[in-house]
Amino acid sequence: MLKEYKDYFKDNPKGLWFKRKLYGWGWTPVKWQGWLVTLAFIVFILWTASTLSPTPTLNELDWFFAKIAVAIFLLIFIAYKKGEKPRWQWGVPKKDDSAQNPEQNKK
Repeated sequence: MLKEYKDYFKDNPKGLWFKRKLYGWGWTPVKWQGWLVTLAFIVFILWTASTLSPTPTLNELDWFFAKIAVAIFLLIFIAYKKGEKPRWQWGVPKKDDSAQNPEQNKK
């Protein structure tokens, strides 16, 4: 099973930073640029959390969640622009599925 994952992620002729997750909806980083964006996102979240005081005020919490929302939006935007188009997927997609069953494409 790990070999299937590895083969799927290495099959990247367009040089995409993110590929579709094998199960569910979303992306997985597959190039160093995608991993760097993901790491920067995690570091930003941890840094933002570490700046909160032990008993944050309502205003501090508002800013905290606003920053998190913007970071999530940016991560999704970058993954969408630099990755495969998202869709639900369950397992490794079959190669040339349309070539194996041309009758199904006529419907």
